[in-house]
Amino acid sequence: MNFLNVKEATIPAEFDRRAFLLRNPLFRAMPADAIDALCAMAHVRRLPDRARLHDKGDRPDGLYAVIDGCIRATGSTPDGREALLALMEPGVWFGESSLLEDAPRAYCADAQGDCTLLVIPRAQLFALLDARPELYRCFVPLLCQRIRMSTQLLESNALLSLEGKLARRLVLLYQNALQGSGERPRRTLPVSQENLSQMIGTSRQSINKMLKEWEALGIVERHYGSITVLDPAALERLAET
Repeated sequence: MNFLNVKEATIPAEFDRRAFLLRNPLFRAMPADAIDALCAMAHVRRLPDRARLHDKGDRPDGLYAVIDGCIRATGSTPDGREALLALMEPGVWFGESSLLEDAPRAYCADAQGDCTLLVIPRAQLFALLDARPELYRCFVPLLCQRIRMSTQLLESNALLSLEGKLARRLVLLYQNALQGSGERPRRTLPVSQENLSQMIGTSRQSINKMLKEWEALGIVERHYGSITVLDPAALERLAET
């Protein structure tokens, strides 16, 4: 099942495809004529809240980026338990691994709130890469960055306490790790305590207790549906404990 409940859309006049592409190091490394070709093939899709973009196991049909809103990447067990793997926010490109490998999608992707995506279709992208194979090397830093982040999360799950796991996840969100290098850190993270509990695999009550303790220490500040990082250095120290 692919693009269920997805609405076709034209790109708004004020949306600058070139500027959006060049925000990411993947595209900044490409020559101008390749960027022109990508801008010509890219199109916008809109998803209403909770719409399914793709299922785990779907064949890859494009490279995606979030323009507005948020995409939830989730996995699940046969008995129905769900794990939140990542939240893809504005500026995040995703879907490159299965696309380049020509392998089934490794997770389910759903809109969290109304969402607008930029899509580069598989067939047109591959036609460009076949004609310009040197462009493949531009994907290497993005893939390496994703591998490095996955290794950090595996390490935290294996070695860190709950406090360390939560701190590591907030640090990655604070650093805009999924957006790639060049994005400025942000203090307010649009992530709920429920999101964090699903990411880490613990109860919301445990997350709330930890955040409450950190708030008393002046490290974070809790809000409805978001968290503000007040002391990034302290949070980074906790992420190493």
